[in-house]
Amino acid sequence: MKITATRLPEVLVFEPTVHGDHRGYFMETFRASHFSERGIDATFVQDNQSLSSQGTLRGLHYQLKNPQGKLVRVASGRVFDVAVDMRRSSPTFGEWVGVELSGENKKQLWVPPGFAHGFYVMSASAELIYKCTDYYDASDDRCLRWNDESVGVDWPLVGAEPLLSDKDKAGALLADAATYA
Repeated sequence: MKITATRLPEVLVFEPTVHGDHRGYFMETFRASHFSERGIDATFVQDNQSLSSQGTLRGLHYQLKNPQGKLVRVASGRVFDVAVDMRRSSPTFGEWVGVELSGENKKQLWVPPGFAHGFYVMSASAELIYKCTDYYDASDDRCLRWNDESVGVDWPLVGAEPLLSDKDKAGALLADAATYA
């Protein structure tokens, strides 16, 4: 497994070794030692899967009391996956990183606790699978506005406007958002 830091050093890209032949392929998608060797104390407690159509933008979501680390991958389709640093004391507070994840490139993104997470579907549809380090808590759910100019995420939009939930349309601007210390 090749593991690469992004320009936000805590956000990592995992690229599994794919063993393939005429029958198909095999790959290891998670190994705890890859995390512990990098000083990441992550215990996954929940797996999630979602299917979204082209142009859907989900995020940027985070929880304050029960922050979730997420190991995100795409089973089919293509997404632009984004992490935004929501830790006010961090030297990279408010900065973002985006990585294309697809069923073809098989990359995974580690989004640590303390970061907002979102993705945009670039293919006809996309199926995401992600492991979480804490349980989802609807009462603690927060949303950073996807198009906050002070954050400046450069989304590769296919159409004029993405498909958004009401919650995502009403996301807070970074200046007004609840953040981590």
